[in-house]
Amino acid sequence: METIRIEILNEKAMQLIKGMQNLKLIKVSEPPDSKLRTYLKKMRRHSATAPNFEEITKIVGEVRATRYAKK
Repeated sequence: METIRIEILNEKAMQLIKGMQNLKLIKVSEPPDSKLRTYLKKMRRHSATAPNFEEITKIVGEVRATRYAKK
């Protein structure tokens, strides 16, 4: 089996892909979430005020900047 990534540019192409999927010629699946994103979703279920992905990325960037600025 070979896996490829395809970018759909035309809606007619998506209809063709769905047709091939119905004929069991291909299998269409969504790309998996990253481990960080999966962990964040899990943690947000238990918290009403969890930060979003962009806020976390900003904080991590600030921490990395101060850490590497010292060296």
